[in-house]
Amino acid sequence: MKASVSVICYKHKVLANGESPLMLRIAKDGKRIMRSLGLSVNPIYWDFGKNQPKSNCPNRNLIKQLILKTEMEYQSKLLQKEMKEEEFTASSLIHEKKDEIKAMTVDDFYRLIIKELKEKGQIGTSYAYLNSYDTLKNFNKGKKLNYTFSYIDVTFCKNFEDWMRRKGNKDTTLSYQFRTLRAAYNRAITAKVVSKDKNPFTEFKLSHLNTKTMKRALSKNDILKIMNADCHDKSELSQLAHDLFCFSYLCGGISLVDMANLTPLNIIEGRLIYQRQKTHGNINLQLSDKAMQIINKYSNYQKEADYFFPILHCKRHITPMQKHNRVRKFCLHINHELKILAKELNITANVTTYVARHSFATILKKSGVNIGIISQALGHQDIKTTQIYLSKFDNEQVDEAMKNLL
Repeated sequence: MKASVSVICYKHKVLANGESPLMLRIAKDGKRIMRSLGLSVNPIYWDFGKNQPKSNCPNRNLIKQLILKTEMEYQSKLLQKEMKEEEFTASSLIHEKKDEIKAMTVDDFYRLIIKELKEKGQIGTSYAYLNSYDTLKNFNKGKKLNYTFSYIDVTFCKNFEDWMRRKGNKDTTLSYQFRTLRAAYNRAITAKVVSKDKNPFTEFKLSHLNTKTMKRALSKNDILKIMNADCHDKSELSQLAHDLFCFSYLCGGISLVDMANLTPLNIIEGRLIYQRQKTHGNINLQLSDKAMQIINKYSNYQKEADYFFPILHCKRHITPMQKHNRVRKFCLHINHELKILAKELNITANVTTYVARHSFATILKKSGVNIGIISQALGHQDIKTTQIYLSKFDNEQVDEAMKNLL
């Protein structure tokens, strides 16, 4: 049985002002339910045959507008239910939360995301959205993004891509920008700022972007060169850069930000146990003797600052923003020292703290270790992420395999 929607003057109830309330009435399957519209009318001004206010009814036009708006809203709901073949009752329809789209510009929503992320201490992620916001603003000729998310359609995305390419950006940069924009769009959908059927990324796929990066991992021979390098006569910063690279390689490719946040509480029964800053995944690894030697080298600093390594200090770096800014600046200095060390050791690759992480994964892969184990050690949530880290087979390996054809 089809549902019916109407607005009635409920004359069986008389309010203190002598009028009767206007009620929304929905009937389905022999059952009906009513809800007050917050207005009332004297029954003498109501035409019960035509179910509408009489021509002499005070505020007649206002009442008719309210009736029309209410009936259209619920007729629309009924139509959507029928199109989706969705089951409902009169009660569920009338008590269903109104799925409104809030009016908010892309500019305002981006600022809201960035503010909320900073308040939660997710500084790195907030910078990703800030970078996306600034790029979109440049694309908009420096003007505020005073348009809604529905304006960002497939044509917009294609124009945005063309603009970035004209600026000389590569596919990896384009992928980063579009992934952040897509994440912002998904947040907007969740927040009811835009309807999900407007989402351009159901058609504009990011798979057409070539995101294969240059090989970052070092060979095992180059890793051993760095591990065995004697840095005792070098500056404290150079020694620290060497120690952090080695520690990262020995401890599952731990990132610099995670090393910076390590404290004595992260060692339990000879194991390194910590939560990744980026994904909040839990890591539990056995500490090697060499890794423990590196930790013990900075024992005096640990007593003073509460951290393993002289990067953060408990009295100077307190807020998430202070910690983020310190690690970010420190990373530049450390990577500069690693480049100098690599040059001295005749290593042609661009050596950074991140290379230690990639090298850890790649060398284990070449040693025959299961990718699932590597993924767990890296703290990845998805093996697909690990596969991005791992380089393809070297040309030499392919050439060797081809010899088996004949």
